[in-house]
Amino acid sequence: MLQVEIAARSEVGGRSRNEDDLRHGVSGPFCYAVLADGAGGHRGGNVASDMVVRMTALGLQSATQATPEYLTQLVCDTHAAINEQQQGKRSAERMHATLVALWIDTRREEALWTHVGDSRLYMLRHGRVCHVTRDDSVVQRMVDAGYLTPEEAVGHPHKNQLLSAMGTEGPVEPSTLETHMPIEDGDAFLLCSDGWWDLFSKRAIEAAFAAADSAEDWLDRMGEAIRAAARPKQDNYSAVAVWIGDPSETTRMSGLWDDDTLAGGAGKSP
Repeated sequence: MLQVEIAARSEVGGRSRNEDDLRHGVSGPFCYAVLADGAGGHRGGNVASDMVVRMTALGLQSATQATPEYLTQLVCDTHAAINEQQQGKRSAERMHATLVALWIDTRREEALWTHVGDSRLYMLRHGRVCHVTRDDSVVQRMVDAGYLTPEEAVGHPHKNQLLSAMGTEGPVEPSTLETHMPIEDGDAFLLCSDGWWDLFSKRAIEAAFAAADSAEDWLDRMGEAIRAAARPKQDNYSAVAVWIGDPSETTRMSGLWDDDTLAGGAGKSP
C-alpha cells in the first residue's frame, strides 16, 4: 500500500476575506483532497466554496471505490444542491465557485480527479509536471484555438472570465478523468486556486518541489514566493499538496535542478 502525505495552505492575500476553501482526509486505503474558490452573491463566495467543499468531501469520504461516473455525478449533485438554494435569484445575485477534487486508492495504486472552473490540479512524476487540468475559461479557449499565445493570456483583461462554475445557472459539465490514473511511489499532486498558480510556471513549481523535503515544505516555499512578490491586490491563495511515498528522493536522484529562482517563471502559462 502506498504511503501518502498531505499538506494544505489557505491565505487571504490582499483581500478583506478569504473566499477559498479546502478539505482533505483519509478513509481506510482512500485519500481525498478538495479545493474551491468562491465568488459572487450577496452572501459572498465563501458560502459557495464552503458548500462545494463540504458536499464534495462528504461524497468522497463515503466512496468505497470511486469511478469517473461517480465523481461526475457527485459534482453534478453538488451543483444542483447549490442551485436549489438560489432559486429565484438574478444572475448578479448568484454565488458560485470553482472546484478541483482528487481521489486516491493507495491499495490499487490509482487516482481520479475532476474539476470545474479555473482551480487547477498539477500531477508531477520524476519531478516533472506531467499533467495540468485545462481551465474552463474564455482565455484558455482562445489559447486552445490559437487566437492567443500562452504569454498573451497572462495579462489578458478577461483571464478570470469563466465558462463553467459550480452554482451558475444551467447544468454543469465537470472535466473528469476518463479512467483511473496509475500512480507510483514518487508521484505528487498540487491542487490550487488561481491566486496560487497565477504566479508560477511549470518550471517554478518543479523547482520548488525539487528543493522541498516534504509536502508541507513544498507549500511553504511557494507560499513564501507569493508573499515575496508582494502584489498589492493579491487574490486569496490556497493549495493542497499530496505526496506519494518520498518524491523528494526520486527528484534529487534525477539531478535535474540547480539553484533556480522559485518564481523565475512567474506569470507564464503552464
